[in-house]
Amino acid sequence: MSDLSRSELEQIEISPEALALLGDGEIAYVKTIRSEDVHALFPQVPEIEPGLKLFALHAADGTPIMLTDSREAAIANAVSQKLETVSVH
Repeated sequence: MSDLSRSELEQIEISPEALALLGDGEIAYVKTIRSEDVHALFPQVPEIEPGLKLFALHAADGTPIMLTDSREAAIANAVSQKLETVSVH
C-alpha cells in the first residue's frame, strides 16, 4: 500500500508520455466526442451527420482504437481485446 493519502494521489500529474508507457497495451479509455470532431481522430471515416454524440476507445497513449455510437460497445470492444478500461478526467 502507498504511503500517500488519497488526496495526495489525486494531485499527482502524469505526463502523456508516462501515461503511454504505463498502459503498454493493457489500458484503454473511452472518450465522448461530437460527430463534428471525428475526422481529427479518424480521418478515414466518411462524413457523419453533425450533432451526434459518439464514443471513441483510445489506447493509454491516446491512439484511437475504435469509434461507436454507444459507450457500452466501446467498453465491450476493450474487453474483447483484453484491455482494462480506466476513467480519465
